[in-house]
Amino acid sequence: MSVLIETTLGEIVIDLYTSKCPQSSLNFLKLCKLKYYNFHLFHTVQKNFICQTGDPDSTGQGGQSIWGTIHGDQRKYFFPEIRKDLIHSKKGLVSFACHGSGKNLRAASQFFFTLADELDSLDGKHTVFGEVAEGLDILEAINQSICDEGGRPYRDIRIKHTIILDDPFDDPEGFIEPDRSPVPTEALLKAARIDPDEVLVEDIPEEERERLAQLDEIKARALTLEMVGDLPFAEIKPPENVLFVCKLNPITRDEDLEIIFGRFGTILRSFSFLIVSCEIIRDKTSGESLGYAFIEYENKQDCELAYSKMENVLIDDRRIHVDFSQSVSKLNNEFNGGKVSYGNGLEKKTRYRDQIEKEDDYELIFDHQGHSSRVDASKSKSREKEDDMKRRSEDSSDRRDGRSRSPQRGRSGDNRESRDGKDRSNSRWRDRSHSRDSRHTDYRKRNDDRYRDRRAR
Repeated sequence: MSVLIETTLGEIVIDLYTSKCPQSSLNFLKLCKLKYYNFHLFHTVQKNFICQTGDPDSTGQGGQSIWGTIHGDQRKYFFPEIRKDLIHSKKGLVSFACHGSGKNLRAASQFFFTLADELDSLDGKHTVFGEVAEGLDILEAINQSICDEGGRPYRDIRIKHTIILDDPFDDPEGFIEPDRSPVPTEALLKAARIDPDEVLVEDIPEEERERLAQLDEIKARALTLEMVGDLPFAEIKPPENVLFVCKLNPITRDEDLEIIFGRFGTILRSFSFLIVSCEIIRDKTSGESLGYAFIEYENKQDCELAYSKMENVLIDDRRIHVDFSQSVSKLNNEFNGGKVSYGNGLEKKTRYRDQIEKEDDYELIFDHQGHSSRVDASKSKSREKEDDMKRRSEDSSDRRDGRSRSPQRGRSGDNRESRDGKDRSNSRWRDRSHSRDSRHTDYRKRNDDRYRDRRAR
């Protein structure tokens, strides 16, 4: 014979001693069936001793038995069973709170749970009629509640609902079961202190409250990213030794950034650099620079030095912006064991001089010392492609007109003039490219001289 008690802290299941204490069990079961205990407070909590409830006035002086609710105050109390084999020997026992002594021992509706073992002082004075089958952790939570000097918890602990799991007794004569929970009395409402669902807000400045709210929102977003799989775990943080560089010129290469940013750490090529990686992010399909890069240093100090010195610096006629990286993409992929990627349609690509011969679709815009032959070869390949495209376009235009190229000798002069004009245009383009190449060659020489002077010092 069991009863489920729903409290504001959780659920407690009570097994009743119906055979040993039939009168007490009947009184408790019918009060639960009447929904008498709904909204009642645990008005007394004595740590490591007892927690008491069942008083509609929350004073410890009220309450009445099931017969009192039917017949009035003349039957307010009943005479509970006192047995020598039922003692308060362990934690989690359920006992009616009695008053009087000897044969005049009487009880009504108030009952308590024991919060410790071997409470001999209660034996013979109060009636044990059941024990907790489930919910000892809830009793421990009640035991740890903060109370005033009288044992009243500051934050209300209430019985929300009682559910009878098994009832072997017939209803008393005149008993009427309600179809809904009764409305809380005025005494119960006045006895309330801090509502169980009430959030206590500390008296803090408005700015601090906004900052805490922002932190909560950041944690919530991180948890969302973890749930959808974008982060391995919500507490992950971006590395402190990685810089994010944006507003780059499309012609700037990985090697250029490595030379420039390597000044803030001792770069020894024989020791594979202090810079671990220097990567310009490129489009996955076209291979073109997207104008931003990630530069990873071996230690945090070099990263901070580069951040303080390189903001708004001019590189390849562009003012760059430098900030600490907030990306955890590489950490996420290392955690998941996948390929490093920087978003949809993007992947990590690095292009160095020794890769130019293998990639026919990549063309240098300007010359570097010791590599003029490669630049000339790439330019010649580009001119060959242009000529081939011109011939194909002429062939296609002739086919659309229904004519072949070979009989049209009368238009050779026009074609020659057109080619001459295009050759002059290409010549002007090569002159501009050569002047731009010369400026960049001087720029590289000056940087190399500064680097050698710094190393010498």
